[in-house]
Amino acid sequence: MFIYNFKVNGSKLFKYIFTGIVLLIIAILIFVSIKLFIGAKNNRNVSSCVPQSEISEISTKNYTNVLKSVHENIETYVGVKIKFTGYVYRVLDLTDTQFILARDMIISSDFQYVIVGFLCEYENAQDFENGTWVELTGEITKGNYHGDMPIVKVKEIKTVDKPNEEYVYPPDDAYIPTNGVL
Repeated sequence: MFIYNFKVNGSKLFKYIFTGIVLLIIAILIFVSIKLFIGAKNNRNVSSCVPQSEISEISTKNYTNVLKSVHENIETYVGVKIKFTGYVYRVLDLTDTQFILARDMIISSDFQYVIVGFLCEYENAQDFENGTWVELTGEITKGNYHGDMPIVKVKEIKTVDKPNEEYVYPPDDAYIPTNGVL
């Protein structure tokens, strides 16, 4: 049988524990600072990816993110010119000059979808049948359709073929609105 004697020096033990805790806090602060720096750098990259032209083009990849951001911050996006593709969709209570430029958003793994899109106004809207795929350029305005709603005033519109990627996916939680820049 072996017997061990340990003599614990309380002040030395306290110094080691205290030093370890301080080093851990410093390491956490450094890690958080690096993450903040990288995040700020990525935000600059987001704005540099946006075309520097007058018109922001909405793609299949960012369609629902932009749609969500514009609906949540209408005032910020009023006056922004956008270009995007979708199909003409009408509901019963729209006027003759209104339609929804729609896309089908997948909501489940068995391809169930809902229709999402921007309400658009165009004087010759009746020239386009329901289900017609179009590409349009317009300006976001604030209007009223069952409450405040962004409405795209159509400047240019043309018929196009159905795109290969006709479906869009729900908004990405990591999407960061860029205050008026799409």
